[in-house]
Amino acid sequence: MLKLYIGNKNYSSWSMRPWVLLSQAGIPFEESLLRFDNFNDASTYEQSTFKESLRAITPVGKVPVLVDGDLAIWDTLAIAEYVAEQFPEKHLWPADRAARARARSICAEMHSGFTALRSACPMNIEARLTDAGALIWRDNAGVRSDVQRLVAMWSALLEAHGGPMLFGAFTVADAYFAPVCTRLRTYGLPVTDMIEAYINRVYALPGVKAWVEDALAEQDFLDFEEPYRLNR
Repeated sequence: MLKLYIGNKNYSSWSMRPWVLLSQAGIPFEESLLRFDNFNDASTYEQSTFKESLRAITPVGKVPVLVDGDLAIWDTLAIAEYVAEQFPEKHLWPADRAARARARSICAEMHSGFTALRSACPMNIEARLTDAGALIWRDNAGVRSDVQRLVAMWSALLEAHGGPMLFGAFTVADAYFAPVCTRLRTYGLPVTDMIEAYINRVYALPGVKAWVEDALAEQDFLDFEEPYRLNR
């Protein structure tokens, strides 16, 4: 059976993507959750339980990691491609060649872009940070630009494919943008009614709903993941 190593469900947006993809597609896998510790602190790096646990699995020491037998696949997009190849019957990418190319393009754009949004609004499912979001929206032009790009991208795809997901049926693209939906909700960033309805549909997906429920049940408060709060 596949084994997926992930970080805290409340904070780890990259872990959320393959977990939701596998869960929503009904692909069996074993979850191994490694809770984050202060692995970004150089003085404690060698004592990091998180890094130590991953050292024998992947050379990069980051989650997510998908293990299939003696093969380890890291990087979220590589995991998505591997799973799509292993389970072609799940149709994880759109069947149409042009749509499939577009889906890969927007996933790659998410993978390397939207840096202002990702930096200013880290994923924090449990929190409601609308006051911080209002200040971020007012003061951070990069965040406004990123959200405007998301709204334009998603709107065009929903109109072109008729919904309910970006390419009609659920695909890798929806799993890839699920953590973005949580960011938009956590920080109360303004979107159109069409995009708000899409976010609601993403939250209603069983795979996303299960992840969110687990995230809300976590009791960890990690100060290095919390730029806007001192406690829960």
